Amino acid sequence: MGNKDITRKILEERENTWLASYAMRSSASSGRVHKEEEHPYRTAYQRDKDRIIYSTAFRRLEYKTQVFVNHEGDYYRTRLTHTLEVAQIARTIARALRLNEDLAEAIALAHDLGHTPFGHAGEEALSDLMVSHGGFDHNTHGLRVVDLLEEKYPDFPGLNLTEEVRRGIIRHSTPFDMKRIESSGISGPSLLEIQVVDIADEIAYDNHDLDDGLKSALLSDRDLLETEIWKEVDNIIKDKLSGVEAGIKRSCMVRELINLQVSDLVESTTERINRLGVESVSDLGKITERIVDFSPEMRKKREPLRDVLINKLYRHYRVVRMSQKAARFLRGLFLACCDNPEQLPPDAYTNIARRGKHRAICDYIAGMTDRYALDQYKKFFEPYERV
Repeated sequence: MGNKDITRKILEERENTWLASYAMRSSASSGRVHKEEEHPYRTAYQRDKDRIIYSTAFRRLEYKTQVFVNHEGDYYRTRLTHTLEVAQIARTIARALRLNEDLAEAIALAHDLGHTPFGHAGEEALSDLMVSHGGFDHNTHGLRVVDLLEEKYPDFPGLNLTEEVRRGIIRHSTPFDMKRIESSGISGPSLLEIQVVDIADEIAYDNHDLDDGLKSALLSDRDLLETEIWKEVDNIIKDKLSGVEAGIKRSCMVRELINLQVSDLVESTTERINRLGVESVSDLGKITERIVDFSPEMRKKREPLRDVLINKLYRHYRVVRMSQKAARFLRGLFLACCDNPEQLPPDAYTNIARRGKHRAICDYIAGMTDRYALDQYKKFFEPYERV
């Protein structure tokens, strides 16, 4: 069979053959808000994945903060590299559990499209500024990005993604996510592919924040050796890495840490699926407990590591300074634009009539990259900067 014979129908038949009974099939999708003809050789979720990658919001993630603001250095993760790592881990987990890899990857690629410049500091600033104007959180805004703000097609606004990917964006949940500001109107069970992305996000940011923290010297190996799981990883690889360069050892330890967590997750989730008798997607709506999760033992091991990240890295005075500075930038821009909206560029200004002043300004600022926000701040507030 040649490549020209690989049609969407054949790909859907392969899903039916390979995927577990409780995985989401692309042929069973609830579809799109705006009806479209199916693609001849891509499934619905493969098409979603491509639309996300080609979106403006996805490209902008390259210059949005993960922990370290973009100008702090080229070696640290950005929101884009974080997203790619989440997608890689999500694919691995989905494949091991025989879930729909394309759906999991599409959700992973889209899960941070609604993030502001300067990471969670930017999100908190906009949330405070919008509290009397409909509120703001990055998941709800991410859905707004793919449903409305992206302008790519003549027949509809947004990207017109499938209901399942849109559900994955609005339902995405980790310990660092803020409370949703409103109901999205999207119903249905929390698909296992959605749960996979939630956990893949946790694994990715814990481990790459740890890696960047060590690289920046804001964290030390001594800090981490206070935790059981880091000691366990150190014991696993220390004999293999005697005398190797410190950066290589760090990379190997982080890789082993991810491997331990992913292996535990797959085994624990498989046991939970069997114990709960999950046999179909419809069964998921009847189950209240989280299915895709670590074992209780791994959860317990991870907590001290999370505490180290919070207390030693996220609350490090340099990170706090960066966050506070970023919040001041965005507050200053927001309030200046509200005071006189005619300072907005034409495309943002014309949105005021359709969306209202505060929402249009919020959309404009939330879509900025770190460096664009810094440039705009200079133009607004530095007297000798060209506007």
